Amino acid sequence: MSKTKLLFVEDDATFSYIIKNSLELGGKYEIQTASNGKEGLEMYRSFDPDVIVADIEMPILDGMEMVKKIRDGNESIPILLATGRSNVQNVLKGYELNADNFIKKPYIPEELDAHIQAVLRRIKKSSVVHEKKGIILLGEYIFNMDKQILQYKTIIHKLTDRESQILEKLHGRKGKLITREHLLEELWGINDFFTSRSLDVFINRLRKRLSRDPSIKIETVRGKGLMLTIP
Repeated sequence: MSKTKLLFVEDDATFSYIIKNSLELGGKYEIQTASNGKEGLEMYRSFDPDVIVADIEMPILDGMEMVKKIRDGNESIPILLATGRSNVQNVLKGYELNADNFIKKPYIPEELDAHIQAVLRRIKKSSVVHEKKGIILLGEYIFNMDKQILQYKTIIHKLTDRESQILEKLHGRKGKLITREHLLEELWGINDFFTSRSLDVFINRLRKRLSRDPSIKIETVRGKGLMLTIP
C-alpha cells in the first residue's frame, strides 16, 4: 500500500521532530517538514503532498496566509490547521479559506493520525457518492446547490462551502431530526470542540439568511439535534 505524503508545517523544531518520527514509525506516512508558511509553500510545490497539516501561529508567513495561497491554485488538497487558541473567529476564518479541519494543540501523534484519517475517509466517501447537484425550492427561496447560491427574489446570498453543505444535509432530511453528531461526522469527519462551536455559528448564519421567509425554520431540538421545517 502506498504511503500518504504529509507536509507538516510547524515552527517548533522539537515538536515537529517528535510528530514526524512517531508517524513515520507507523508506516502510513511519508513526511516532509517546514518551519514556517514560506518554507511550507516551497515544500508544497516540490513535494506534491496528499495532505497538509499546518500551525496557524508561525513567523514569516502564518498558516492562514499559507492556506490562502495554496487554495488559490488547489481547492481539493486536504488541509488541517493546528492552534492552541480556542478562538471561534480564527476557526471560522480557516473554514472560509476551505481548511478541512482543526486540531487543538497540544496533541499527540496518535490524535493527529486520527484527524488525518477522518478527513481522508470523508473525502474518499464524498468522491464515491458524488451526485450532480441541482436547484431546489425552500419556501420563497431558491437554493442552487451547485453554485452555492441562496436567492430570495432579487436578493442573492453566496454561501460558503460549509453553509451550503449544512443546508443540503438539512434539506435532505427536511421535517425530520438530524443529530449534531451525524452532521459533524459527515461534514467534518470528527466531533470535537472546534467543529461543534463552528456548527453553531454556521447554523445561526443560515437562520439569518433564511429569515425573510418566516415559515422556514431551523429548529434546535435540545439534546438531540436539528430539524429544517418548511410548510
